[in-house]
Amino acid sequence: MLLPSCDSTSALSGELLLDAVTDAILALYWQKHGHLPATAETTMLGDDLLTCTIGGTYADTDNPSHTADVRHAPETVQPSRHHDYVDVVERLSGRTVLAFIADFDAGPDLRIELFWLAPLPVGGSGPPGYIVARVPPESITCSRHVP
Repeated sequence: MLLPSCDSTSALSGELLLDAVTDAILALYWQKHGHLPATAETTMLGDDLLTCTIGGTYADTDNPSHTADVRHAPETVQPSRHHDYVDVVERLSGRTVLAFIADFDAGPDLRIELFWLAPLPVGGSGPPGYIVARVPPESITCSRHVP
């Protein structure tokens, strides 16, 4: 099982944050579903929107009847302030999650998790040990392709 490899007492940013969030969400996914998705990617859009995209979530894609059942099953992720994913993002980023939205599209087998983070303080400084990365969002993406 994948586990975040970071010191949980200090906030992360930049690629370290993206890597740690991806690993932690994959670990939670494994615990809940017993298998890993085919892909997972975490990106930061601007300063305050963290997105996680998970693809290939069906456990048994070789069995068409099982896949059809899964595609029509109700969504199991309930968007909530108290979701495990929110706790992970807050712990790793050192920032409060103001809003959490999760959705799933069975057609392309994609799940997206959106985390709206509390703004950084003016001047870009964060909690002690927090390193602020001011780079374009497209340059701080992290992809994990799980075999």
